[in-house]
Amino acid sequence: MILYIAEKPSVGRAVADVLPKPHQKGDGFIKTANGDVVTWCIGHLLEQAEPDAYNPEFKKWRREHLPIVPVEWKHSVKPATQKQFNVIKKLINEADVLVNMGDPDRVGQILVDEIINYCGVTKEKREATKRCLINDMNADAIQRALNDLRRNIDFIPLATSALARARADWLYGINMTRLCTLRGQSSGYNGVLSVGRVQTPVLGLVVNRDLEIENFVSKPFYDVFIDLKTDKDQVYTAKWKPSTSCEPYMDEEGRLVLKKLAETVLKKVTGQSGTVVAVTEERAKQAPPLPYNLSALQIDASRRFNLNAQKTLDICQQLYEKHKLITYPRSDSRHLPTGHLNDIQQVTQAIAKTCPVLLESINAADLTVKSKAWNDDKVSAHHAIIPTGRGVDESHLSSDEQKIYELVARQYLMQFYPPFQYQEKQIDTEVGGGLFISKQKEVVDKGWKVLLPERKSSTEDPEFSALKLPDVIKGEVVLCTSGKLDEKQTTPPRHFTDATLLSAMTGIARYVSDPEIKKVLRETDGLGTEATRAGIIELLFKRDYLIKKGREIHATDIGRKLILSLPETMTRPDMTAHWESQLEAISEKKMKYSQFMQPMVDGLHVFINQIDKIRFDGLRGLGKVAKNSKQTKK
Repeated sequence: MILYIAEKPSVGRAVADVLPKPHQKGDGFIKTANGDVVTWCIGHLLEQAEPDAYNPEFKKWRREHLPIVPVEWKHSVKPATQKQFNVIKKLINEADVLVNMGDPDRVGQILVDEIINYCGVTKEKREATKRCLINDMNADAIQRALNDLRRNIDFIPLATSALARARADWLYGINMTRLCTLRGQSSGYNGVLSVGRVQTPVLGLVVNRDLEIENFVSKPFYDVFIDLKTDKDQVYTAKWKPSTSCEPYMDEEGRLVLKKLAETVLKKVTGQSGTVVAVTEERAKQAPPLPYNLSALQIDASRRFNLNAQKTLDICQQLYEKHKLITYPRSDSRHLPTGHLNDIQQVTQAIAKTCPVLLESINAADLTVKSKAWNDDKVSAHHAIIPTGRGVDESHLSSDEQKIYELVARQYLMQFYPPFQYQEKQIDTEVGGGLFISKQKEVVDKGWKVLLPERKSSTEDPEFSALKLPDVIKGEVVLCTSGKLDEKQTTPPRHFTDATLLSAMTGIARYVSDPEIKKVLRETDGLGTEATRAGIIELLFKRDYLIKKGREIHATDIGRKLILSLPETMTRPDMTAHWESQLEAISEKKMKYSQFMQPMVDGLHVFINQIDKIRFDGLRGLGKVAKNSKQTKK
């Protein structure tokens, strides 16, 4: 008997639908006509054991117990899903062959693997276990996945990285939360001070941004613009480009801060002749953006519709599981396998049915175009989020579901449009020994940008001016007829929003201060994973560390004082971003489990010594007494 173990009931039922009928439905499983069985988890059926499972004395939070570092790690069955676990355990023992059908990501891999291991199957049965990767909940796609089973042992590195992540989160979260809470309570704080290797640096991003805004001092800076006239009475405007000799009078952003110098330049060139020293013209192309991964979709949904990350993820899960209209939503990939080129007609027909507003865009698309999105080398367990070949009447979808589906569909259709093209022209003019630059951008072909909502069209981009520069040649003499001094004020950065905080978490290298770690991080590294980022942000709100003011995200008084009390290493993203890079290396067999875990455990002792010296006096009288002391690890 083959036993298929899915991550959740909806996936299990979808898998059973393509297996031989008639079916016999049991309590927590479905038996097919040929005797094979499909069962399912309900998310994680197992969880990391609490500290008191290792020692009953650990039930009480005491400083002398720390750090708590298990020698042999334990899991426990979640009480709420004990019944389903018992069903799966019985079926695992009866099965001849097991198939891991967890979601096609790190969490999905370990979620099923840990159950198989917990049930104590033989080495032979474990090594014979198969892996099925389902990205699309439609019957044809599931059947293709079943016909392409892989060896589960090939995914051991992925499972190992997930195991390392879970254990590191446990060690860091349990020990740091207990110690900070004990120190906080001794200083008069009421309740638990939750600390995690991801949540705390995310909170730190917000606190540091808030402080940067509050402490910001606006300063003036100056630009010099002049009007230049050709012999043919054509006039164009140019902006002064300060030379390297002016650097002592410029800020770190390259802006001139000395007004007197700007006035001197303006006085020197007004009424003087100048010479065109260079004329450059070139046509530039911009390829369409790649299809969405979850973070990119959440960012766009926040900007367009003010949907927070968790709401967008919930909508995606409905579109994936209930309606079967999009592929696996928790993907971190923005590429597609070349095999999907065979599905283009079916997918575009489904879009036309589900989203009639895009019918004109479908008709105008060139479905023979192959964008850079199709790249087998950049697709592993899962691919970008795209529409499936299934279509439904749009009346079957809620308003929010329609919005998210349309976003996903537009991004997919962009792959079949030509590049956005524009002409760039620049005139460099020298007047009175100074260099003045004139630039012009002109849209040549909107290409894929015709699919963008009108209000975001390229023609409204201030970079693309309706004014055209004159036709001049190098060496031509021009006259500076007038000029003006433009005084501006520096502005503070903006408070984070759902979109910009998500963007910061996915592109965390921008916020890493250690130059060596910055080098290590790649574009795909970030704080948390595609599947966890939304939950981490929500968690910070639930713990009263963050609050929303309109679209802006601000730190609360508790959140701010916690960050300002902790060692800076714990509040900056450097450490955990580096961890993410190492976890990825484990999944790619470039690093061993022990090479990650041992330094992490050693680091715990350093943090404990640092926190022992901290007083959380700023939190005195704040907080609420927790109803229970169970700790969340991240």
